Amino acid sequence: MDLKPLREALDHFVRPATYPLAIRMLAPGEAFPGRCKRPRRDLQEAFAICQGFTMARRYGWSLGFTREDISCPLAKVVWGFEPMLDYYLNGMTCAGMYTETPAAGAVSEAAVDKWEYGRWEGVVMAPLHRADFEPHVVLVYGNSAQVMRLVTARLWQSGGRVESSFSGRIDCADAVITTMQRDDCQVILPCYGDRIFAQTEDGEMGFTLPAGRIGAIIAGLEGTHQGGVRYPVPSFLRYTGEFPEHYRELDRQWAADAGEEP
Repeated sequence: MDLKPLREALDHFVRPATYPLAIRMLAPGEAFPGRCKRPRRDLQEAFAICQGFTMARRYGWSLGFTREDISCPLAKVVWGFEPMLDYYLNGMTCAGMYTETPAAGAVSEAAVDKWEYGRWEGVVMAPLHRADFEPHVVLVYGNSAQVMRLVTARLWQSGGRVESSFSGRIDCADAVITTMQRDDCQVILPCYGDRIFAQTEDGEMGFTLPAGRIGAIIAGLEGTHQGGVRYPVPSFLRYTGEFPEHYRELDRQWAADAGEEP
């Protein structure tokens, strides 16, 4: 897959401040690309998956994760890298922090998209310009106007609306698992952990597209640009502003001196 046209379209029409990412799930036995860093092996640390996103998009690194590279227990379970436990399903990791009761927490946990245990062995992520693999998902972080720009691109050919849902938790699942399972673009609200561990900024949001929609997104960016939807959003400036009365007194005095009507 040639990712250069997408990279050029995003640079030209969206101008993200950090690198858009190519992300691929690795099946059991599938090798990691040769250039990727492994957190445990190469950095002697374990990271949350959202931390990997930030390292890749800010440092320009290619990173590969398996179970031992991941620090976040919630990511391990919903990504299928560890077995699902009743403790999680019964809402115990949610209750008292995000929900009032374990019963409400169980509802929240059930709503998270998941991979079944053992389906995948790892995940690799890299900036588009460094990706030496075919991605399943492309993830772009930007401000709300840039994400809006991508939403309009997604709808260029089909119309309608982009349907996404939010919980403020486990956004790594929203970004990859939901996008792959629904085979459609998603708006990503960075979760609490993404902001704490990955240091995602208050003004940032995410947007994902499955690999099968890359061509449609490029066409949508080009088409909506021609239609007048731009980023940076142009300001409408062709109007006469109103000024305070004591400013306008100057105009009245100039007019009087010139024998003109004010």
